[in-house]
Amino acid sequence: MSTWRLFSGGGLGALLLWAGLSLPAEAKKDANQGVEVRIRVMDEAGEPIPTAVVRHPEEADRRRVNSVTGEWMASVLYLPDGSELIFVPGMSLQLEISAPGFMTQVIQYDIRKRKNVAEVTLQALKVDEETIDEPMIQFGRDRPRDVGGSGPAN
Repeated sequence: MSTWRLFSGGGLGALLLWAGLSLPAEAKKDANQGVEVRIRVMDEAGEPIPTAVVRHPEEADRRRVNSVTGEWMASVLYLPDGSELIFVPGMSLQLEISAPGFMTQVIQYDIRKRKNVAEVTLQALKVDEETIDEPMIQFGRDRPRDVGGSGPAN
């Protein structure tokens, strides 16, 4: 009978209030967790470059951007010596951004407390295809291909 009274009338409101107050509070941001930095890689037309990569000069690994948005984001980098490079406000971050068919660009970004978004525009390489000739490497056993149709090769 006492359980019925708890759920009827004002008892239900008290139960819900008690349940809401007993939930754990949202944890504050960990001090060891860095500030999130986003790099958007675009071409000259403003379109994202899906094949772009971002690299820190002290590491060998290249990190790919999101192929849909052209964005890369991180709050910490793990260097080859095992140390962590945690992004903190006031830090100056140097990154190398590259993509096939585009000129590589090195940027330096000063990290702020919030809204760390940098847009990088890569310029397309201009290649004059008429001046590029394929080299002909001759070996002793190679002969020029006979253009005549002598039949199927077996």
